[in-house]
This record gives sequence, C-alpha cells and structure tokens, in this order.
Amino acid sequence: MLSSAVMTFVRAALPAAPAHILEVGAGSGELAGALTGAGYEVVAIDPAAQSPSVRAVSLHEVDEPRASFDAAVAVVSLHHVEPLAESCRRLGELVRGGGALVVDECDVERFDQRAAQWLIEQRGPREESGDAQALVADLREHLHPLGAIREALDEWFSLGEPVRGPYLYRWELPPGLRELEEELIADGRLPAIGARMVGMRREA
Repeated sequence: MLSSAVMTFVRAALPAAPAHILEVGAGSGELAGALTGAGYEVVAIDPAAQSPSVRAVSLHEVDEPRASFDAAVAVVSLHHVEPLAESCRRLGELVRGGGALVVDECDVERFDQRAAQWLIEQRGPREESGDAQALVADLREHLHPLGAIREALDEWFSLGEPVRGPYLYRWELPPGLRELEEELIADGRLPAIGARMVGMRREA
C-alpha cells in the first residue's frame, strides 16, 4: 500500500507536472497511478510487473530514447536491480541533463541483529523460530549495499547525502508500527536503515 509519506517525498522532489517520469521497480503500479492522477506522464517498469499498466522489463533493457525523461523515481528497487552498473548506466542515459532522481532505499549494511530480531518479533508466530543472525546474513548476501548503489550512480547523477529514517515497518508487518520504529531509532535501540536521496542528472 502506498503511504502518504512516500508520495509526499516523491512529489516534493519531482519537477512540476506535466513532466515525463520513469518509475523503476513499479510493482503493482500504485505510485505510478497516483503520479499519473497528479498530471505526470509516467512510464512504469518492473521485471516482475504486477499490473498491465507496468511494463515487464528490466531497467538495463528499457527501449526509450536517450534523455527522454525529466526525472526518475526508484522506491525500494535499486537494491534489487541486476546488473547494477549497467542498470544505473542506462538510467543515466534515459534521464535528461538536469533531470531529477528520487531514491527511497534500504541501507542493508545498517541492518543488524537488533533490527532482525525486532522484525522477527513483530511478524509474530510465523517467524518465532527465525534466526536473526541468519536473516542479517541472507539480506546482506542478496541486496546491493547503499554504497554500491551510490557508486554506480555517481558517474551520472550528483546525489545528496542520504536522509536516514525508519524502514522495517514496510516489511509485511502489522500496520501502525512506523511510529514505534521511529521511537526506537531515536532511543538508539534500532538502526535507521531507511535512506532517502534526491539527485540531479549531471549535464553532458
């Protein structure tokens, strides 16, 4: 479900509508639909597309003219893209000079045993036998670290520093846990693994 916080963050970073937007990792197309409703022209892509409105294509295989997008949005998606370097290169080719890049990510290197244990506990009985250490190792093995994502984007985009915040509440947990996660982060009892960044496509 698309949260109002995500929509607010994305809209604040985008140019005014109508603008031509590429959404990477669009899933069910909920964000793309909301942006379209706000007057944007959106091309939504996801190799595991869950909606007819989302193109079932990987980022590095997008067949659109160079510099054809005014901005790109990647919400919880770049840590999955393969191959990372080629995908980020294609993203740089697709966004025009001066165009915006809006990224909402997970910093998996900050995901530690405290975060894993809290996640297991909040998921309830279906995860009661979960192993926090194994979960940390599994995620770090399968997700691109934030540093690698930033490095792959750096040739093409000037990125601001990450704004840290909650993220665990988005992982199939009962509703209403964002505020609790924020409190635990503020108390130093959980790491802030969410990372939001806004960048600009470097001029050619």
